[in-house]
Amino acid sequence: MDELVYSVEKLNTEVRETVRDVVFLHNELFFAAAQKKYPYIYNRDGTELHCLKEHGAVLKLQFLRNHFLLASINKSGHLHYQDVTMGEMVGNFRTGLGRSDVMQVNPFNGVIALGHSSGTVSMWKPTTSAPLIKMLSHQGPISALAFHPNGHLMATSGKERKIKIWDLRKFEVLQTLPGHAKTLDFSQKGLLASGTGSFVQIFGDLSGSQNYSRYMGHSMAKGYQIGEVLFRPYEDVLGIGHSTGWSSILIPGSGEPNFDSWVANPFETSKQRREKEVRTLLDKLPPETIMLDPSKIGTVRQARKKEKPTKEEREAEMEAAVEDVKSITMKKKTKGRNKPSKKAKKKQELVVKAKRPFLEQQMKEQALSKKKQKTREDVELPSSLQRFARKKTT
Repeated sequence: MDELVYSVEKLNTEVRETVRDVVFLHNELFFAAAQKKYPYIYNRDGTELHCLKEHGAVLKLQFLRNHFLLASINKSGHLHYQDVTMGEMVGNFRTGLGRSDVMQVNPFNGVIALGHSSGTVSMWKPTTSAPLIKMLSHQGPISALAFHPNGHLMATSGKERKIKIWDLRKFEVLQTLPGHAKTLDFSQKGLLASGTGSFVQIFGDLSGSQNYSRYMGHSMAKGYQIGEVLFRPYEDVLGIGHSTGWSSILIPGSGEPNFDSWVANPFETSKQRREKEVRTLLDKLPPETIMLDPSKIGTVRQARKKEKPTKEEREAEMEAAVEDVKSITMKKKTKGRNKPSKKAKKKQELVVKAKRPFLEQQMKEQALSKKKQKTREDVELPSSLQRFARKKTT
């Protein structure tokens, strides 16, 4: 975070224009900045590497680490996905839901969520032009959105001054908290930070039953307007970006105390970083693997049960079998055995033989239906309903 803040401060002094959003790419050496007209990619020293003109005037940026995709939403409501390894544009969709400046990526499945002014949250993947999910979350515009690290919980905030916790496995509201949030973020241990005005609130699931309550509160100096809150991974630190700069506060129990060096190593050397970059490029996932339920990848689709053929289909099959039999050419035999009457009799036998399996199947089904009907009639009815029973004819 310190490196990013330093790079952004240096970037602001150099470009002298609005920077709406900044996001790291696959490591801390590169980051993308959404500037006034186009997004740009810079290195750690603030040197411009690429200008992404196809994205337009971008409002929000997100990076999908497992897929090496840079996602953006611009002023006209167009969602773009670009592969940063090859420079190829993977997806370009018109959302049709208007301008949106609320955008987050689900770490569990790589699905992008957008918050709209109609109170709707839409979820997208780069291989389809229609949203996977459209859910009406609030009665007012969506102001903030965040995903839990496990990917199964989502927090949304609307301008009607409500914060909702959603279970994405059932798409239902687990809890509604009072208050408005301009920005939301989950920590690695599940704490939820919300910021609005000059006040920050921390909510925690203290009981472990997905019931969030107030954990901490922090007031900034008067006049500071909070723009973004973000937990620092593997540390109990919350970064706060506001109108006059940025600050950090301690939040006990927010960070993961034990790190996996194969996932994130705070003490990695330059050689380890290079090896990790090569390994992640080799393990890059294709865009087709982004879906709501990634556990379905690699499974076998269950075979459908064979449906019972209709009467028309059965008759058509029987007629086709009869036509095949009639088209058979009879062998010429010796004198006395090649009479037309014998040929006609032989063909008639073959027609009867071709029809037999279909007729037998039909008789079996009729017998089965009669048996079911008989058992249904033999069921003893209550005395009040016996007068409606069908009378048996002798």
